[in-house]
Amino acid sequence: MAMIKEIANRYQILSLIGQGGMADVYRAKDKILDRVVAIKVLRSKLSEDPMVLVRFQREASAASRLSHPNVVDIYDVGEYEGMHYIVMEYIRGRTLKQLIMQRGALNFKEALDIMKQLVSAVVAAHQKNIIHRDIKPQNVLIKDDGTIKITDFGIAVASDSVQLTLNNAVMGSAHYLAPETAQGKEPTEQVDIYSLGIVFYELLTGTVPFKGQTPTEIAIQHLRVSMPYVRDFNPGIPQSVENIILKATAKDPEERYAHASDMLYDIEHCRDRDQRGIERLKLKNPSVQDAKTNPSKSKATKEEKEKKHSSKMFGALVGICVALIVCLSSFFVLSLSGVISLSGLFGQYTIPDVIEMSEDQAKETLVEAGFTEDQISIEKKADDSVEVDHVISVSPKEGTKAGQDDSIVLTICKGPTYLIQDYTGQYLSDIQAQFEEEGLHIQINVEERAMPNTNPGYILEQKGLSVGDRIDPDQEVEITFVVAAYPSIEISADWIGQTYEQVYEELNAMGIAVARSGSGSTIVDVSPSVGTTYIQEGSDSYITLYTE
Repeated sequence: MAMIKEIANRYQILSLIGQGGMADVYRAKDKILDRVVAIKVLRSKLSEDPMVLVRFQREASAASRLSHPNVVDIYDVGEYEGMHYIVMEYIRGRTLKQLIMQRGALNFKEALDIMKQLVSAVVAAHQKNIIHRDIKPQNVLIKDDGTIKITDFGIAVASDSVQLTLNNAVMGSAHYLAPETAQGKEPTEQVDIYSLGIVFYELLTGTVPFKGQTPTEIAIQHLRVSMPYVRDFNPGIPQSVENIILKATAKDPEERYAHASDMLYDIEHCRDRDQRGIERLKLKNPSVQDAKTNPSKSKATKEEKEKKHSSKMFGALVGICVALIVCLSSFFVLSLSGVISLSGLFGQYTIPDVIEMSEDQAKETLVEAGFTEDQISIEKKADDSVEVDHVISVSPKEGTKAGQDDSIVLTICKGPTYLIQDYTGQYLSDIQAQFEEEGLHIQINVEERAMPNTNPGYILEQKGLSVGDRIDPDQEVEITFVVAAYPSIEISADWIGQTYEQVYEELNAMGIAVARSGSGSTIVDVSPSVGTTYIQEGSDSYITLYTE
């Protein structure tokens, strides 16, 4: 299949900028209006699938009905020489997911500005009875001027439309999936609100709240595990902001925002004066697990603990009195013998508290306490709790005694640690560039796994370093990424003599593109030839089955 050069005698293809399981996206020039556009072209082998075609047309219909500054504009929709295409606004910039990967947790003020734009776009969609159903940072574009643009209405539905299939209700991305969607319930506006809450959490923490090895594991957590508090991650986030996330991600839709416009109002007013000092939002059903507590059992356990506590109190008091007498006697004896001395006596000095002082201040304080600069040595360490060039710890510890012959080690902060994030769902080349740009010494090991309808280099799994690990940026460590690779297959002689439909279904299930030559149903030949290895490299390659 030759590379597309022009569509509808109007759009000149400039480059391929993206590939998905359903369509390819090109950067093109509109020769009539002299502007650069993006064109999404449905893959030819899928255009014969009525379900896929309906979803593709639904995306065009849903997005074209919206006119909003935070929704990607649709310019044209059509069919040319059997190709179905959507012409849309070309966005120069990056996805919101890429921004989070590069910067980690955002300042809450910046996150509020992003969410205000994103939620306002969803409000506009809901007003047109359009439910997006796949809101995630990968589907949000950021222009160079900071404008947010939501895109990819590929599985959007009108709230009054008929479902395509039984599986249609559980489509979307597992990390942002509303609990009722995981249960197969019919989608409402509130599934988008839940996803918005998860995106808000990710903006403020740099990671998603629920993780797992499979989509099923993640879906179960959405159903049963309480939403983590963003203020536990960063106490500087206002409680009113955390409350927005808690309300948007309530497990029970009745406790969730009823409309996206309600969520937008809270985002716009969460920093008002009357929101200061507000208490944490309490939900009736924060999780399935929380609702399974047995009150009577808890009460009985409490009474037993109180009895045990009372019986132990008397013994503890006696023990404390005896210990005090022993300690006082020992202190008196040791003082007389010279083992214990006041600071400076017998050449023993007390290590002062120098934690969080600058290196120079700490040295000066130690010298004032009776030590010499010659006995002070410095070690550098990455740390997140102390400012750069300030003291993390001292050895011997502060408050203990040391002589002028003893070595004193000051551990100084050389900078922050590096947070290992969840890189699954990203591309290997992006992560390699990110590590290199940030000057990290992380060796990347790569394992390939053949995956149909998945772009090569897409990270499926990470091993070696766990999400949440913090490392010294100068530390030499290893991480292993399992990445998607093009499916490959050996051309089989067994296909000769079988019907086209049998072999087509087998290959199509593996993600292999198939072309047919001839009008018969029995396969008489195949290209490439029998015995060779075929690799499905994108949508421009295919196996040809000759029939008669």
